Amino acid sequence: MNIPNKLTVLRLIMVPVFFVSFSLPIWFGEGARTISIILMLICYLTAELSDFLDGRIARKYNLVTDLGKVMDPFADTLSHLTFFVCFYGSGIMPGLAFIIIMWREFSILFLRMLMMGKGKAVAANIWGKSKTVLYAITSICSIVYLVLAHFYAGSWQSVYALVLNILFYLAALASLLSFLTYVKAILESKALSGMTR
Repeated sequence: MNIPNKLTVLRLIMVPVFFVSFSLPIWFGEGARTISIILMLICYLTAELSDFLDGRIARKYNLVTDLGKVMDPFADTLSHLTFFVCFYGSGIMPGLAFIIIMWREFSILFLRMLMMGKGKAVAANIWGKSKTVLYAITSICSIVYLVLAHFYAGSWQSVYALVLNILFYLAALASLLSFLTYVKAILESKALSGMTR
């Protein structure tokens, strides 16, 4: 459990705390909305900062471990899907975009486990990097929307909601294309040849 792995564990801890923070107004009424938003911001920023730092530290100081290789993508998937479940539950994330992203994340996690079992890795592609950036943008924009809607409800919400929809669909498209590119790279490398049930 080196520093990068401890940061990943911190990210894993922030995920259920984010969900609990989001759920406070549902459980305790609108009076808990302000504290809910503050806690959501803290959890999100802590999770994203730990995600940035763990990879940077691991590469810079050669602290990459087998545990980290498994735990980091798992933490990414768990955190992103938790964020998106909350945004979908808030009515600001389109159902189709949510389904595409959810299926993609579980599928890519399964493929990574298969590849790791064969001791192989597939390089990241431009769509995967675009997906990561769009996930971050849509998440922070969604939290900003929830904050602004709580304090400054008004006609701006319809325009902002439209922009959010576009961002979510772009994120879903990038996630789908990154998955297809990943599968294509695996098939071309014949990495899964000879695999039995």
